[in-house]
Amino acid sequence: MLFSMTITFEWRGLVRNEEINQLHAEGFDHAPIEVDWTDVLSRLSLGWVTARDDNGIVGFVNVIWDGHAHAFIEDTLVAFRARRQGIGKQLLALATERSRDSGCEWLHVDFDEHLRSFYLEACGFRPTSAGLIQLR
Repeated sequence: MLFSMTITFEWRGLVRNEEINQLHAEGFDHAPIEVDWTDVLSRLSLGWVTARDDNGIVGFVNVIWDGHAHAFIEDTLVAFRARRQGIGKQLLALATERSRDSGCEWLHVDFDEHLRSFYLEACGFRPTSAGLIQLR
C-alpha cells in the first residue's frame, strides 16, 4: 500500500538538540553524542533547513557562512525512513534560495565521492578544485 505523508520544510525552523544529535548519528553512522546544536546554529549559521513529517524531523541541512559572500553546506541529513523521496534535494534547494536571498555570492559544499551525483546532478553544484588538510 502506498501513501503520501506531508513533508514541511522550514528555514531556521525550531530544532531540539536531541533530534539533531540522533539524526546526525544515523546519517553519519556514529554513536549519538551530545552537541548543543542550538548554540552552534546561533553562533555560526546563516541558517538551516528542517524537514518534518507527521512523526518528526526527517531532514536537516546547516548553512554556515563567512558573514559576507560565502556560504557553506554542512551536515546534510535525511533519516533512513525518508530517503529516496527527494527530501535532500528540497533541503538544498531551500538552502540555496535563502543563501542567495541573504546576499551571498557563493555556496560551497564538500562531499564524499559516493555523493557526487546527488550534489552535482540533482542539486546543481558544479565541480571545483579544492584542498583539504585532515587535522585529526
